[in-house]
Amino acid sequence: MKIGFDAMGGDFAPDASIGGALLAQEELPGSDRIVLIGDKKIIRSQIEDRGGDPERFDIVHAADVITMGDPPTRAFSRKPDSSIVRGFRMLKCGHIDAFSSAGNTGAMLVGSIYSVNAVQGVIRPATTGIIPQESGGVAVLIDVGTNPDTKPDVLYQFGLLGSIYARYVYGIQRPRVGLLNIGGEADKGSLLCQSAFRLMNDSTDYHFIGNVESRDFFRDKVDVIVCDGFTGNVVLKNMEAMFRIMVKRGLVDDYFSRFNYENYGGTPILGVNSTVLIGHGISNETAFKNMILHSKSVYEAGISDHLRAAMDQYTQGDFSDLGDA
Repeated sequence: MKIGFDAMGGDFAPDASIGGALLAQEELPGSDRIVLIGDKKIIRSQIEDRGGDPERFDIVHAADVITMGDPPTRAFSRKPDSSIVRGFRMLKCGHIDAFSSAGNTGAMLVGSIYSVNAVQGVIRPATTGIIPQESGGVAVLIDVGTNPDTKPDVLYQFGLLGSIYARYVYGIQRPRVGLLNIGGEADKGSLLCQSAFRLMNDSTDYHFIGNVESRDFFRDKVDVIVCDGFTGNVVLKNMEAMFRIMVKRGLVDDYFSRFNYENYGGTPILGVNSTVLIGHGISNETAFKNMILHSKSVYEAGISDHLRAAMDQYTQGDFSDLGDA
């Protein structure tokens, strides 16, 4: 497998990104190859300074970088020799099997949609967060910022995207899908949640268990938690903030240490025709390592293939009675 990796993406790149690539290389089998994309001279120098061998990597030169402040769509067209654009070009042509970056999230989304395209039938690709559960397992939170404004049919599909991810990456055979709401009753919450509930409650595409409240996240009550990207992003960042406070106060045990974002590295963009992962902008070496390793897991799970097969059997119904929700 060839794992494409943006060596220039992230607040602490290329120092942290190259360090993470070296750590990941030690855990990958010899048949896998990490393809580092970015300024070739800088990449080689970083590897050598750390006592590594540049010849153990494929290095593809990209002279430019899409910065965090660049407008995503404009930057994608105006910086064709950037590490992100070159990575997507290689992914589209099949020169790499997966591509990951902790760079400009918007540019990664633009590249995913316009280079490798969404799976036919998918309305909006989405990203996920992982919620550690007290039982030792995890729950998948979807969406976590990709789609701040959604409609009921989009939330319905998030249940399918998250269910496939939970099953084939985390081994949950029949994921329990819940809709994040302020109460368990069908008529609770916003018009969006009420309309989405009606759709999801009749679903034959996945196992819907009803509304769930945020206090149910950690109790092994639900495997996939569906919400709009605005809400999901607030939830995720609140958990990150609480984890930092607990570390500062020396309150972290084996369970709470699982809230450290470094353990997961990055999230795949679910719903596109290839394996694309987005990492946290503040990623350190450990986070980069885990993002690279997770991209291998997502690729080998065949998420895109499973989603295409699921869309062929998609039974989503009529939305004409939902109004403007």
